[in-house]
Amino acid sequence: MSTSDPIGIPVFRDPSRPIAERVQDLIGQLTLDEKIGQLTHNARPIPRLGIPAYNWWSEALHGVARNGRATVFPQAIGLGATWDPALVQRIASAIGDEARAKHHAALRRKGGTDIYQGLTFWSPNVNIFRDPRWGRGQETYGEDPFLTGEMGAAFVRGLQGDHPHYLKVAACAKHYAVHSGPEKDRHTFDARVSLRDLHTTYLPAFRKLVVEARVEAVMGAYNRTNGEPCCAHPLLLEQILRSEWGFEGHVVSDCWALNDFHTGHKITADVVESAALAIRHGCDLSCGETYEFLGEAIRRGLITEADIDRALGRLFTTRMKLGTFDPPELVPYTATPMDVVGCAEHRALAYEAALKSLVLLKNDGMLPIAPDTRSVLVVGPTAADAGMLLGNYFGMSDSLCTLLEGIAGRAPEGMRVEYLPGCLLTHPSANPNNWSVFTAPTVDVVLACVGLSPLLEGEEGEAIESLERGDRSDIALPAAQVEYLKDLAIRGAKLVLVVSGGSPVALGELADLAKAVLFIWYPGQEGGRAVADVLFGNESPSGKLPLTFPRSLADLPPFEAYAMAGRTYRYATAEPLYPFGFGLSYSCFTYSDLRLDRTLVAAGELVTATFTVTNTGAVEAEEVAQLYLSDLEAGVAVPLQSLVGFQRVRLAPGARADVRMTITPAMMEVIDDDGARRIEPGRFRLTAGGCSPGARGLALGAPQPVCAEFVVG
Repeated sequence: MSTSDPIGIPVFRDPSRPIAERVQDLIGQLTLDEKIGQLTHNARPIPRLGIPAYNWWSEALHGVARNGRATVFPQAIGLGATWDPALVQRIASAIGDEARAKHHAALRRKGGTDIYQGLTFWSPNVNIFRDPRWGRGQETYGEDPFLTGEMGAAFVRGLQGDHPHYLKVAACAKHYAVHSGPEKDRHTFDARVSLRDLHTTYLPAFRKLVVEARVEAVMGAYNRTNGEPCCAHPLLLEQILRSEWGFEGHVVSDCWALNDFHTGHKITADVVESAALAIRHGCDLSCGETYEFLGEAIRRGLITEADIDRALGRLFTTRMKLGTFDPPELVPYTATPMDVVGCAEHRALAYEAALKSLVLLKNDGMLPIAPDTRSVLVVGPTAADAGMLLGNYFGMSDSLCTLLEGIAGRAPEGMRVEYLPGCLLTHPSANPNNWSVFTAPTVDVVLACVGLSPLLEGEEGEAIESLERGDRSDIALPAAQVEYLKDLAIRGAKLVLVVSGGSPVALGELADLAKAVLFIWYPGQEGGRAVADVLFGNESPSGKLPLTFPRSLADLPPFEAYAMAGRTYRYATAEPLYPFGFGLSYSCFTYSDLRLDRTLVAAGELVTATFTVTNTGAVEAEEVAQLYLSDLEAGVAVPLQSLVGFQRVRLAPGARADVRMTITPAMMEVIDDDGARRIEPGRFRLTAGGCSPGARGLALGAPQPVCAEFVVG
């Protein structure tokens, strides 16, 4: 029976009432069939209550995705390389503005919205990029849980906004949890992981998004973790997410993941049991099929209607927070105009992000290209490739700037610039007559635009040139590119490698043959302009690697092994090609005078570290100052070092800045075999520098770090 306030407004539509009261009023008016119709991503309309259909499935990994025009920011791994949470929050806020404008424009045009046109966005991806073979690693912020948590939390805050009553849009932390390949096995795979690794590596970023950023939704992963499917996992969903972290939002399955319970994982007998298992353990929304069988699950006695009501309460709470049941004039975001989409301000933001994401890995003095350079040859399969800019989960822009366009627009008149493709992405040249190999030795600089493409790495069904359904079986450059670049080097070409990719590329001897190496990720619509401005010296590169570049697969454990031993800068002992946190500049920086506010620390006390960064070079530039903690006397296995702080600083030549960072008690904790946390007495070392600690970074030109120790008594 409909309930109304004294002036005839249904309680669920009365914005003056508490959301919980409104939600319960709405649920109380629904039939069982109507309730079930709200529990899939394409929720059915309820005409008698004036509730339109709503599709929960929208994407916004680095811009509003799969829904036409939008600003295309660098792929998430490139955003991770900026090490700039404030920038990421501004980007996410811009994405939220474009999402709101497009959503309401669609409503005005056709009275409803379709898939990818809603206000519930299944981003960000805060899985740990533990293995470079994973094709979806490009969607993450890298291999470190602290960096991932900081960047992911900033993204959530930007998307959801800061209005006291309404969400701009709803963000979603995915894929919970212990999910990072292999893609081809994700519907059947059981990720076996210790409780120590679970709590030390795989969960911290999710916890930060839930507890600190108040993310509205969490998406369960396809795989099982330690035998239980992630979308119906008692430990992950009920004990940790709800009880320990106090999560109050809703949980959504990955798409068609619930069907995997009986078709892939073989833990239920049929679709009815799968639906019952998922909703009973806290999966509120099914993306794809399965929940249409909840009525049968009730008839079998597997669940009760109260299980459905609990899920509905969480889903309708999100929609209330988005203002979808309120008069538009009360919801400030409904007035967002369409002219924000792709506006000049957002294009400038995309350029800033692309610029800060570029990582200079090597420079023998070839960069920046000198003003008196007479001739430049641009070669390579990605030079004129607009698709390379996009990564996966992308929107579309009418102003994509390729590398070739950026270079042509930036090169000074009088400098001869020529373009010859030279080689293909993966296949050898069919024509034995290749003019570029003869031209290359005659010019001053060869800009070789090589690397990977979204065709080679990505999700299960998108990377159509991947034999591993989106993953990579080899982390080297494709052989056709390697042979071509070797040919150029042997002939005496002065090579500058401009390498694209969403994951580490083992360059092998090419790293020695090249004069300079610039890693550009999938840099978004302004990528060409940003790359050109760095190549020609208009800007200094300042990006840092958010993950380790190993020398080869021989240095890595098997892809299917989820134990962290031997993986990432925190646990690997093999010398990397390029270490985590590394990235060169056109200037030089020194670190000095690391001082602590205390060296004897009682358990539960903070430690404040302050150090000085000085620009000793000749140009103004930005540096990402980093702080790492090592537990030197732990009684259990711990990381070799862990990132505990970072900060971007911009310094003029000769200028210096004091950087202050705080080490919290949680950062000093160890986690035992049972997943329990404690702070042990003993010595700790702090290392401040421009790269993760290790000899390899110093050999490549990273600044000498400074260290200090303290003792927990």
